[in-house]
Amino acid sequence: METTSRDARQPVVPVLDDYVRASFAWYGLDDAFTGPRRLMGVGSAADGVVQHGSLGHGDTPSIRAAAAGAADTEARERFAVVITVAASPVRRSGDGTGVLDATSVSSAAWLAGSGLLAHTWPPQMDHSLRDDWLDQQTEAAFELADQLDGEPWSELSLPVDGVPTAFHYRETDFGWVLAGSTVDGTHLGAYGRGMSAYGLGFSVIRDLTPYA
Repeated sequence: METTSRDARQPVVPVLDDYVRASFAWYGLDDAFTGPRRLMGVGSAADGVVQHGSLGHGDTPSIRAAAAGAADTEARERFAVVITVAASPVRRSGDGTGVLDATSVSSAAWLAGSGLLAHTWPPQMDHSLRDDWLDQQTEAAFELADQLDGEPWSELSLPVDGVPTAFHYRETDFGWVLAGSTVDGTHLGAYGRGMSAYGLGFSVIRDLTPYA
């Protein structure tokens, strides 16, 4: 899946219009979640078509040390980010110069895994080495997303618009990652820290105003 989404290491200023022009429905946490919500940015193909985007819930993620290094768990960030990936077959790019890969649940898994890494900083690592570490770990996340049927993935059933849905789930030293597909073929990814994935539910977000 080739996109022109912004580098996760650079500041992002999400614009509601970017979300509104998407041709697919956005998913977020359902009404059981009563905390703050926010836009986190979209990814578009070279022809400008929105392919995926993220909606944040809870604390605003910031780059910080691994959760395992936090002395006070109450002081840790508590957030969950939901990624919606449009169902899309293999197709030619808008400018006719290439082919865009089909999206899949692996696409959602990779976006979720790399998203979590973008907000992580191993406590033992020097600041100057983080970019190299992030590149290596992002490549590892890509490889893991391509092997969803093996370890370290397990299966987790969570409701999507009230329908029990199977997700691939894994825990890391820095948080958790999951990915699955809805009955209409939309792919969902999510990552978080400080909030348990086991009690989450997802739903179509028909009004983005609370996120803006």
